[in-house]
Parts: sequence; structure tokens; C-alpha cells
Amino acid sequence: MTASLKNPLSEPAVPRQQIIDRTKQDVGNIIFLEHVNLRNPDQKLATAFYVMGLGLTRDPYMRTGLNNMGINVGRGQIHMPVSGALRAGKPTAINKLRGTIGLVLPDLKFVAESLEKAAPWLEHTEFKYKVYEDRIEATCPWGNRYRCHAPAPEFGDADLALAYIEFDVPRGSAAGIARFYREALLAITAVEQHGPDAVARVDVGAYQRLLFHETDAPIPPYDGHHFQIYIANYSGPYRFLKERGLVTEAGEQWAFTDIIDLDTGKILFQVEHETRCLKHPSFNRTLVNRNPYQNDNNIERGRDAFKGSVGN
Repeated sequence: MTASLKNPLSEPAVPRQQIIDRTKQDVGNIIFLEHVNLRNPDQKLATAFYVMGLGLTRDPYMRTGLNNMGINVGRGQIHMPVSGALRAGKPTAINKLRGTIGLVLPDLKFVAESLEKAAPWLEHTEFKYKVYEDRIEATCPWGNRYRCHAPAPEFGDADLALAYIEFDVPRGSAAGIARFYREALLAITAVEQHGPDAVARVDVGAYQRLLFHETDAPIPPYDGHHFQIYIANYSGPYRFLKERGLVTEAGEQWAFTDIIDLDTGKILFQVEHETRCLKHPSFNRTLVNRNPYQNDNNIERGRDAFKGSVGN
């Protein structure tokens, strides 16, 4: 008796291994965007907008005096000094970022209601807000613009986060800015097209971004505001920028302001980058974030702290 043979063509095909683009899983040298620093003259108005309106939390441990305050946004912060000279610009009472700061907030309906309640405290300032189907655009009392998003996959698992800064930059500068970050800071960058405008995207860690959006609108003069980043390869970018005369501070941390065309040396945009290494004692500092729903009329034991994800 002859054993029957199986026809190999009748067997189910073994699925080919899924092709995964591993480059999309890479993380560049800029690991974390920790804070934005915006000088303003009035902590009362700042509290009305950031704490009452946006539902954020004042840091209870640092910058607790009358000359500075820190507003916690998940793992990130907004610093608001109100006195002392600026390090990188002319002394002024107010900083206005030339662009928009993107936040992830857990409940946009709650934010809209809170901004409406805070509005009487913010009369006669530049405060305004508008609710869209997918976001809230809000302007602080001194004209700084915020774009508030609900949690979404593009922001990872974060329910509360400082997600991005989008700067307004001159037409024709996006490609040069992307190259600068790629070669000077060893970042992952791309130039994307948003309608008629080119946008340089600089990846920060897994889900944060710096965006540089080209515009024909006039760019106001730089007034000394800054943001702070952590980078893994700390000495290489320092040497690169030092050789080109771009380092403006070199102590426990270092800083630079000018983003240049690497071929011509032309300044493409200015904003101070406060740059720290991963061994800095502030890296991964645990921040307090409150549950903004908790109040005198709606209080539950053990629910004071924010319970969502502040990952980034």
C-alpha cells in the first residue's frame, strides 16, 4: 500500500512576515521638551488663566514666591518670571512667543466651561478663546497663543502634556531650520507641506515636537523668551555650536539662540534653547498635577491628584 502524499500547493500559505519600518520607531537626540519660559507681570492674571481657566496646577515646590511661578502640564511646565533682567534679550515686562503652544488636556468641554468662568477675571486683557470641533484656541492675558487638544494617538498615551511648540517663521526658512536641527542637535527632522506652507518638524522624544511654520506675516522682534530641552549626546552639539560662535551660555547647562543657515551663516530664526544633559538633577522630576474637577462643592476623598497619563 502506497502512502498518500500531500500536495504542497493545497496547504495554506504561510503569511509573509510583516514589514515594519524601524526608522519610524527611532528617537532622535532631543529627548524631552520640559518647559517654556514666558515673562509676565501679574501672577493674579496668570492664575486666572492657567489654573482657573485651563485647569492646570501651580508647582507647589519650586518658584513659589512672587518673582516667578511654574505651571505644571503633565511632565512639562510653563515658567513665568515677573522680575529680574532677561538673559537673552532686552529687559521687558512681557514675553510673547512668536507662535502657538500645543497642550493635551483631558476634557475640552470642561476647559471651555472653565475658561468661561475665568473670563470676568481676565477682562481688559488680550484673553480670548474659541471652541472648535477638535480643539480649543485660547490666548493668555498677554497675547500668548495656546492650542488645546484632546488625548489622541499622535500624542501617545498622554492625557495631560506639553505636546509641541509651533513657531511662525519667515517664508523659505523651513528647510534650513530642519537641516540645522538635524546636523547641530542630531535630531530627527522633516519638512512637511501644510497647504501652501512648508513646516519644519523636529521630533522630541517619542511624541513631542518643535514645529516651524512658514508664513508671509511679519515676524515680531525676538524678546528673550526661551524653551528648555534635554539631549542625550550633550557634548557633540555643544562643540558643533561652539565652533560656530553660537553658544551664549556655558555653565551647568548651555544655551544658544540663533538658528542659522549652515552654508551662509544667515540667521533664520531666534529663540533661546536652554539645553541640559540627562544627568541634570531636574531631569524626570516628578511634578504635581491636580484633579481640576475637585472643588468645595464636588469633593471626594482620595481624588485630589490627577489620575490620567502624563507620559510623553
